[in-house]
Amino acid sequence: MYEKILLAVDGSENSIRATEEVIKICQASTHPVQLEITHVIQDVSNSEIVLQQVKPDNRNRDGELRIQPNEAELQNANIPYTRTIERGDAGKTIANKANNDTFDLVVIGTRGLNGLQKLVVGSVSTEVIKRANCPVLVVK
Repeated sequence: MYEKILLAVDGSENSIRATEEVIKICQASTHPVQLEITHVIQDVSNSEIVLQQVKPDNRNRDGELRIQPNEAELQNANIPYTRTIERGDAGKTIANKANNDTFDLVVIGTRGLNGLQKLVVGSVSTEVIKRANCPVLVVK
Protein backbone atom coordinates (compact mmCIF):
# COMPACT_ATOMS: atom_id res chain seq x y z
CA MET A 1 0.00 0.00 0.00
CA TYR A 2 0.92 3.66 0.12
CA GLU A 3 3.10 4.97 2.93
CA LYS A 4 3.32 8.64 1.95
CA ILE A 5 0.39 10.46 0.31
CA LEU A 6 0.12 14.05 -0.91
CA LEU A 7 -3.43 15.42 -0.97
CA ALA A 8 -3.67 18.60 -3.07
CA VAL A 9 -6.75 20.72 -2.31
CA ASP A 10 -8.28 23.89 -3.67
CA GLY A 11 -11.50 24.29 -1.72
CA SER A 12 -13.71 22.84 -4.46
CA GLU A 13 -16.37 20.16 -4.09
CA ASN A 14 -14.14 17.72 -5.97
CA SER A 15 -11.37 18.54 -3.52
CA ILE A 16 -13.64 17.34 -0.71
CA ARG A 17 -14.31 14.15 -2.71
CA ALA A 18 -10.55 13.66 -3.05
CA THR A 19 -10.24 14.01 0.71
CA GLU A 20 -12.93 11.37 1.19
CA GLU A 21 -10.97 8.97 -1.06
CA VAL A 22 -7.81 9.59 0.94
CA ILE A 23 -9.70 8.80 4.13
CA LYS A 24 -10.79 5.46 2.62
CA ILE A 25 -7.21 4.68 1.61
CA CYS A 26 -5.85 5.56 5.06
CA GLN A 27 -8.53 3.57 6.87
CA ALA A 28 -7.92 0.52 4.68
CA SER A 29 -4.17 0.63 5.22
CA THR A 30 -2.64 -1.93 7.57
CA HIS A 31 0.15 0.48 8.50
CA PRO A 32 0.30 4.20 9.35
CA VAL A 33 0.13 6.51 6.35
CA GLN A 34 2.11 9.73 6.30
CA LEU A 35 -0.41 12.20 4.84
CA GLU A 36 0.32 15.75 3.81
CA ILE A 37 -2.41 18.11 2.67
CA THR A 38 -1.33 21.05 0.52
CA HIS A 39 -2.90 24.07 -1.14
CA VAL A 40 -1.09 26.14 -3.76
CA ILE A 41 -1.68 29.88 -3.94
CA GLN A 42 -1.30 30.83 -7.59
CA ASP A 43 1.34 33.49 -8.17
CA VAL A 44 -0.05 36.63 -9.72
CA SER A 45 1.88 39.36 -11.46
CA ASN A 46 2.15 42.89 -10.10
CA SER A 47 -0.21 44.10 -12.83
CA GLU A 48 -2.81 41.50 -11.76
CA ILE A 49 -2.48 42.66 -8.17
CA VAL A 50 -3.16 46.24 -9.27
CA LEU A 51 -5.98 45.35 -11.66
CA GLN A 52 -7.74 42.96 -9.30
CA GLN A 53 -6.80 44.88 -6.14
CA VAL A 54 -5.49 41.65 -4.61
CA LYS A 55 -3.58 42.05 -1.36
CA PRO A 56 -0.97 39.39 -0.50
CA ASP A 57 -2.36 39.10 3.05
CA ASN A 58 -5.83 38.34 1.64
CA ARG A 59 -4.38 35.60 -0.58
CA ASN A 60 -2.74 33.95 2.44
CA ARG A 61 -5.99 34.13 4.41
CA ASP A 62 -7.87 32.74 1.40
CA GLY A 63 -5.43 29.80 1.28
CA GLU A 64 -6.11 29.09 4.94
CA LEU A 65 -9.88 29.18 4.33
CA ARG A 66 -9.68 26.89 1.29
CA ILE A 67 -7.91 24.14 3.20
CA GLN A 68 -10.19 24.17 6.28
CA PRO A 69 -13.06 21.99 4.94
CA ASN A 70 -10.57 19.28 3.97
CA GLU A 71 -8.92 19.46 7.37
CA ALA A 72 -12.30 19.12 9.06
CA GLU A 73 -13.01 15.93 7.07
CA LEU A 74 -9.64 14.45 8.09
CA GLN A 75 -10.10 15.45 11.73
CA ASN A 76 -13.60 13.93 11.83
CA ALA A 77 -12.12 10.67 10.54
CA ASN A 78 -9.21 10.82 13.03
CA ILE A 79 -6.65 10.77 10.21
CA PRO A 80 -3.34 12.37 11.22
CA TYR A 81 -1.80 14.74 8.69
CA THR A 82 0.56 17.64 8.18
CA ARG A 83 -0.27 20.61 6.00
CA THR A 84 1.49 23.12 3.82
CA ILE A 85 0.48 26.13 1.81
CA GLU A 86 2.71 26.70 -1.19
CA ARG A 87 3.04 29.47 -3.78
CA GLY A 88 3.53 29.14 -7.50
CA ASP A 89 2.01 27.48 -10.51
CA ALA A 90 -0.31 24.87 -8.99
CA GLY A 91 0.40 21.94 -11.34
CA LYS A 92 4.16 22.38 -11.35
CA THR A 93 4.35 23.07 -7.62
CA ILE A 94 2.33 19.99 -6.68
CA ALA A 95 4.30 17.72 -9.02
CA ASN A 96 7.65 19.11 -7.84
CA LYS A 97 6.64 18.58 -4.21
CA ALA A 98 5.56 15.02 -4.98
CA ASN A 99 8.86 14.31 -6.72
CA ASN A 100 11.21 16.12 -4.33
CA ASP A 101 9.61 14.71 -1.17
CA THR A 102 9.22 11.22 -2.72
CA PHE A 103 5.51 10.70 -2.21
CA ASP A 104 4.02 7.32 -3.15
CA LEU A 105 0.72 8.81 -4.33
CA VAL A 106 -0.80 12.19 -5.18
CA VAL A 107 -4.55 12.61 -4.78
CA ILE A 108 -6.19 15.60 -6.41
CA GLY A 109 -9.69 16.66 -7.39
CA THR A 110 -10.48 17.86 -10.88
CA ARG A 111 -12.26 21.15 -11.38
CA GLY A 112 -14.32 19.78 -14.26
CA LEU A 113 -13.20 22.22 -16.92
CA ASN A 114 -14.77 21.91 -20.37
CA GLY A 115 -12.63 21.48 -23.49
CA LEU A 116 -12.28 25.18 -24.23
CA GLN A 117 -11.40 26.03 -20.63
CA LYS A 118 -8.73 23.30 -20.58
CA LEU A 119 -7.31 24.63 -23.85
CA VAL A 120 -7.18 28.21 -22.59
CA VAL A 121 -6.14 27.80 -18.94
CA GLY A 122 -4.94 24.20 -18.78
CA SER A 123 -5.73 21.66 -16.12
CA VAL A 124 -3.85 21.41 -12.83
CA SER A 125 -4.57 17.68 -12.58
CA THR A 126 -3.29 17.10 -16.13
CA GLU A 127 -0.11 19.01 -15.31
CA VAL A 128 0.42 16.90 -12.17
CA ILE A 129 -0.16 13.67 -14.11
CA LYS A 130 2.43 14.71 -16.71
CA ARG A 131 5.09 15.81 -14.23
CA ALA A 132 4.76 13.58 -11.15
CA ASN A 133 6.96 10.49 -10.89
CA CYS A 134 4.42 8.63 -8.74
CA PRO A 135 0.83 7.50 -9.34
CA VAL A 136 -1.79 10.27 -9.36
CA LEU A 137 -5.39 9.63 -8.34
CA VAL A 138 -7.72 12.22 -9.90
CA VAL A 139 -11.14 12.41 -8.25
CA LYS A 140 -14.20 13.98 -9.85
